Amino acid sequence: MTYYGAEELARSFRTVRNNTITIAEEIPEDKYDFRPAEGSRSVAETLVHIAVMPRVQEQIHVVENCTSLANFDFFGLMGKLEAELKVPRSKAEIIELLRSEGDKYAALLAGASDAFLGEQVAYPEGMLPPTKSRFEMMIAPKEHEMHHRAQLMLIQRLLGGKTHLTRHMEERIASMRAAAGR
Repeated sequence: MTYYGAEELARSFRTVRNNTITIAEEIPEDKYDFRPAEGSRSVAETLVHIAVMPRVQEQIHVVENCTSLANFDFFGLMGKLEAELKVPRSKAEIIELLRSEGDKYAALLAGASDAFLGEQVAYPEGMLPPTKSRFEMMIAPKEHEMHHRAQLMLIQRLLGGKTHLTRHMEERIASMRAAAGR
C-alpha cells in the first residue's frame, strides 16, 4: 500500500507554492495590474488570492475545529479574504505574502496527525458528498493553487514570457537529444 500522509501533503504543497513564487518573481512588476479579460483578477489579485485562500482550511480545521460546516460563516470569511485583494501591495510584498502564508500552511499540514486527517467533516445539507475527510479538504488549497497557477502561466505567455517549468523541460529534452546524438 502506498502511504500519503501529512509530510507528503506538506512537501507537495511546498513544491506547488515554490513554483507559484517563481512565476510571481518572473512576471515584471509593471505587469501586475494586467487582466487577461474584463472582469477577471489582475496578476496581483490572483497571487494574493492564492496566498490567502489556505486560511479557509485553517479557519475550519484549526481555529474552529469544525466537524460540521452547517453553521460555518463561509461568506463572512470569504468577504475578509476578498478584501485582501484590494490592499495595495508591491511585487516584493506579494511574494513575501506567498512565502509567509505558504510556510504557515505547510507547517500546519506537516503537523497534522493521521487520526486528524482521517476525521470526517459534515457538509451542509444538500451538498454532495455529504462528508469529506479533513485530508481531502486540506489538500484543496494545493489543487486550487494549481488551477490559478495555470492561469498565471498562460498570462506569462501572453506577456511574452516562458514559464520556468517549460524552460526546464526544454533544457532536459535538448540535453537528452544531445546525449543521443540527435
